[in-house]
Amino acid sequence: MNEKSLAMKQINPAHTAMLKVEGLKKYFPVRKGFLQGVIGWIKAVDSVAFEIYQGKTLGLVGESGCGKSTIGRLILKLLEPDEGRIIYQGQDISGLSEEKIKPLRKEMQIIFQDPYGSLNPRMTAGQSIEEGLRTVGVKGRSERKAQVAHLLEMVRIGADAAGLYPHQFSGGQRQRIGIARALSVNPSLIICDEPVSALDVSIQSQIINLLKELQNTLGVSYLFISHDLNVVGYLSDTVAVMYLGHIMEYAPAEALYDKPLHPYTLALLSAIPAPEPDDRHQLPALVGDVPSPFNPPPGCKFQGRCPLVEDRCRKGEIKIYQVGDGHTVRCWKVVGK
Repeated sequence: MNEKSLAMKQINPAHTAMLKVEGLKKYFPVRKGFLQGVIGWIKAVDSVAFEIYQGKTLGLVGESGCGKSTIGRLILKLLEPDEGRIIYQGQDISGLSEEKIKPLRKEMQIIFQDPYGSLNPRMTAGQSIEEGLRTVGVKGRSERKAQVAHLLEMVRIGADAAGLYPHQFSGGQRQRIGIARALSVNPSLIICDEPVSALDVSIQSQIINLLKELQNTLGVSYLFISHDLNVVGYLSDTVAVMYLGHIMEYAPAEALYDKPLHPYTLALLSAIPAPEPDDRHQLPALVGDVPSPFNPPPGCKFQGRCPLVEDRCRKGEIKIYQVGDGHTVRCWKVVGK
């Protein structure tokens, strides 16, 4: 990947990343005993790197427990990274204090997986959205009410819903309120942390289409976190496939779906239901579970489930290889090395 320094988004925004992550690591201590001594570390995120461009979507996909949501929280500075850099709009924010990061909070927002749990049950939809408007300095009550109505209309609910409480909405409507709340501070980047996984399939498509429409209208960027490659492929411009804290394959969405290389990517794609059985990728289904991040195997983290595994895969660090324009893969065998 290109390691040049980033410029601000106003400088040639089409060719400079608004967000760049380099060598990001986050380990959580495992404690035991009366004195709670540290007996080891869970390697939730291990040397992760990617870029997100203005008005574009990076899809971060992988099985549960691979570290996807941890990355989202690291970017938002809800967790502090152990190593690595998070460069936003040309500024390294990874080491900023809470006081210095506070002005950037409105630039980066999050849409949560559970739309009901993310809303205060004692606040109406309008009150939840108004909180963000106060943050950005909208002081007049009438102006806030007008903007709340506009945001609710934007997410296809209707202004008359502002006085209703979360329990009076369906799951899809609650998620639309969550989207409106995120948009209230006019962010440049939204972390979408599995925003449709708790919804019915028919509602999922509506929310995905809404996110796509809002991106086209507002120019907002997304980090879209999901375990569903089908959904990720529809929404994303670039896709990063993650496994046990590592990115195994990283490519433009079209290249990843047309020519997937890593055995894990191929296995995930083979699990997508196909309209015609002959269209399905001819690969055996994944067997076994993701190994514990507390005691990961040496070498390739996917070795215990990989049909291509050899002795070399079990030794040392597996490098990332460039295989095309913006296409990298963490597997020596598929690139003939």
